[in-house]
Amino acid sequence: MFLDIALRYDPQTRNCDLALGADMDLVIDETPATPMLLSVYLDRRAEPDDVLPQGRSPFLSPDTLNERRGSAGDALDPAGQLAGSHLWLHERDKQTEETRLLYAWRLAECLAWAGRELGSEAEIEVDWLRPNVLGWRAFIDGTTLSGSARFA
Repeated sequence: MFLDIALRYDPQTRNCDLALGADMDLVIDETPATPMLLSVYLDRRAEPDDVLPQGRSPFLSPDTLNERRGSAGDALDPAGQLAGSHLWLHERDKQTEETRLLYAWRLAECLAWAGRELGSEAEIEVDWLRPNVLGWRAFIDGTTLSGSARFA
């Protein structure tokens, strides 16, 4: 069973925010939806051997910024579990079968907690919806999260 402060995703603005009830109190989420949103949409810190997306310029990524990204909450986890996904590493990939397979693998990687905590792996589907648009769906314990990503 999950007990998290609920997040709601707005597909129009592509943002998440805390969910408030009619009484303006925070809503408690008892489904895996909130951990799924955090797992997919937070940027997990790149490993030292990960290839970073090309096309960064000193103007867009000055030396003072950390190009390996990562969730600030990772420093607070006593077990050392990293939050988020490495999907951001593929933001400049092209429409290929390799990209589709890598995207599916990265989704499985960030949702691996379902297997450890629930005893069943996340069901993941990734397909090209139309030219340069990859659609994905993840199903965990009765909850479905889906989205899409645009590629060059």
